[in-house]
Amino acid sequence: MKTSLKITALLALLTGGVLSLSTGCAGTATQQSTGEYVDDAAITTKVKTAMVRDEVVRAMQVDVTTFKGNVQLSGFVDTAEQKARAEQIARGVNGVTAVTNNISVKAAAE
Repeated sequence: MKTSLKITALLALLTGGVLSLSTGCAGTATQQSTGEYVDDAAITTKVKTAMVRDEVVRAMQVDVTTFKGNVQLSGFVDTAEQKARAEQIARGVNGVTAVTNNISVKAAAE
């Protein structure tokens, strides 16, 4: 009898925790839900990983930020080709809904 009471108490505790998470963490236009935050972190990681593997983009020069599936690229790269390739990579990642490319191309030294 004690075991079933412990299981019931554990289920009640778990259910209460899940309910409070699902009702207290809804996303808004300016805030992410917990699920969106986790999804965006995964997207950012996938974009950065793809850039590291690419031979054109210098991944350490590009910052990637994701908010609700929208990826923003920033930083300074050496060539226009690197800027375009970074955007192409980001657009190819599953879950990306839009890409804003704010990468700047460094001016060539004279």
